[in-house]
Amino acid sequence: MSDMGVKTRKKSHGSMPVLTGTAFVIPALILFSVFILYPLITALSYSFFSWKGTLRGDFIGLENYITIFTQPPFDEALPNAFSHNLLLFAGAMVFQNSIGLLLAVVLHKIGPMKRLFQTMFTLPYLVSPLVVGYLWSLMLSPLFGPVNVTLKAIGLEELALPWLGDPTTAIWAIVFITAWQWIGFPMLLYGAALGGIPDEVNEAAQIDGARGVKKFRLITLPLLLPALGTVTILTFIGAMEAFPIPYAIGGSTGSPAGATDVMALLFYRTAFESGDVGSIGTSSALAMLLFLFIFGVAVALRALLARGERKIYG
Repeated sequence: MSDMGVKTRKKSHGSMPVLTGTAFVIPALILFSVFILYPLITALSYSFFSWKGTLRGDFIGLENYITIFTQPPFDEALPNAFSHNLLLFAGAMVFQNSIGLLLAVVLHKIGPMKRLFQTMFTLPYLVSPLVVGYLWSLMLSPLFGPVNVTLKAIGLEELALPWLGDPTTAIWAIVFITAWQWIGFPMLLYGAALGGIPDEVNEAAQIDGARGVKKFRLITLPLLLPALGTVTILTFIGAMEAFPIPYAIGGSTGSPAGATDVMALLFYRTAFESGDVGSIGTSSALAMLLFLFIFGVAVALRALLARGERKIYG
């Protein structure tokens, strides 16, 4: 009887962590189901029906998806907006994340003033992106913006351009503004990853003659691969979902001449500004298309980076 009592107590004690963990997970699961999963399933179902305003019509299968690929204005607006999202991602990887990594490496070495500079670089992304976009639209104004005023004052009149009014420069302005605001995010992640590298690894590398760029390329960078993967995936998701800054710069139409249009703006126009009686179906199809692309690429990137980590860490 005593042995059975001990086994019973062990089972009851073993079940307590499971029950405790479940109790903590259930509220998050409820919130996820209500605000993420249910709208997602609803949008998926809406995309398979015809609509007359808010009145659901007949089941039409993939017709809404065919429409956004073949019918105007989607046949031109969709590739244009999608290419701008990809450009935002590429620009963030080249400028935002590269400079963020450089800042993380520099701040990791300076010591006492590190916290001050980390705070300075992370402050912009604590501000609403919509506010940041409006502030930069004022700063880049060709009439009174301080950027062009400064360029003219130092004798660089040829660089004082209508940054947001020229289709060739407007999207690059958004790339710059986005990188400026979010540069502190990769900097913090890379800084945390650098702080997690054991001192013994750096000491062993120096003993073996690895210093400077060679040490960073052969030792530090491979150890940063998990952080690099996280930053890459989050950057991709953020770039594909970009809305506040493009909206603040170019409005809902992606001005000038669609040069700042992105997928979220195209969805917004289709759902709320098009005046089309079937906009619920087509906008839901756009939303699902964007979700499936983001989800698929994020999963593929995670698998690719996991394979790279296994090669490095065995």
